[in-house]
Amino acid sequence: MSVNPGEVPETLDEAPVAPDSRTADSATGFTELDLALVDALQAAPRAPWTRIGRALGVDATTAARRFERLRAGGLAWVTAYDAAKTATVAYVEVRCRPRAFDRVSAAVTALPWVFGVDETAGDFDLFLSVAAPDLPSLGRAVHGGIGGLRGVRSTRTRLGITLYGEGRDWRMRAMNPAERAGLGGPPGPHPRSYSTHLHERPGPQDQALIGALGGDGRLGYAELGARTGMSEHTARRRLQRMIRDGDISLRCDLAHPLAGLSTMVVYRTSVPHALLEQTGNALARLEQVRMCVSVSGPYNLLVLVWLHGLGAVDPFEALLAERFPALEVRDRTVSLFSRKRMGWLLDEQGRAEGRVPLGLPEL
Repeated sequence: MSVNPGEVPETLDEAPVAPDSRTADSATGFTELDLALVDALQAAPRAPWTRIGRALGVDATTAARRFERLRAGGLAWVTAYDAAKTATVAYVEVRCRPRAFDRVSAAVTALPWVFGVDETAGDFDLFLSVAAPDLPSLGRAVHGGIGGLRGVRSTRTRLGITLYGEGRDWRMRAMNPAERAGLGGPPGPHPRSYSTHLHERPGPQDQALIGALGGDGRLGYAELGARTGMSEHTARRRLQRMIRDGDISLRCDLAHPLAGLSTMVVYRTSVPHALLEQTGNALARLEQVRMCVSVSGPYNLLVLVWLHGLGAVDPFEALLAERFPALEVRDRTVSLFSRKRMGWLLDEQGRAEGRVPLGLPEL
């Protein structure tokens, strides 16, 4: 059976599937096949179900059905967003006044240009990922839109400079290399510079496509055209061009605590400038590293990792010391709760339960 990207086979609901040991339960987490399915979609987010199923050793109907169950339970989802080169991005550390934390956290989570929100344990209360069209807009958004909130005590901003690896590049590693190779997909992590101005931003039609795919990155071309007011042919042509030119990022995300990755740590580190690119590229390829980006400020490399519990922190840092002797860990901050990731609202188990469409500050 041939199935277009994002489309569920017509036979999906013809007969119920009896429960078995491979069926996902949103209350308990993922099965091995579920994790392999997520891994496959991380490698090729819009691949036809026939190709996904072939890589997993199941038929297209089974692959589509299982992902629909994961998506409906908020356990996994495919999303899209602007490429790094089109945005000015910064990471903002927020300290809140006593008893104002919940109010501030809810307020920043509702902002469309704050695309990531983590509640943390450390010398700040919130770790935010923010985007703006240019540097002046970024400054106004952070100082006015965040710093001006009632209950905010202070903010500290680190401008993103070069992105060595991010969630789009991270893999669950539940498939063997041969299975993953059969999917093709984008290459591994590679450096991407953030923009400092607006001129590279996609036009209105491309923005409409990115917005629609943000809610469901596997929308079929007919549905994508209908939602954006384009013909199916135009939607297909424009999206394929954006993918080819690197103007859009697509990725499959998951509820990482339920996949056994219960601990997220943000590291602020320093490395000699001569070794920055080499170190950033190598760090981005470690299986624990979710994001690695060079930033402004005294600590030039920001590293975010997903680990199998707090007990994995010391072994990971021992690994860093062994492989990167020039790297100095200046601070570690543990995330208590990821409230928002690339616009998706998450519950305490990391399940997607809503979305704030991404947008830029209007200041």
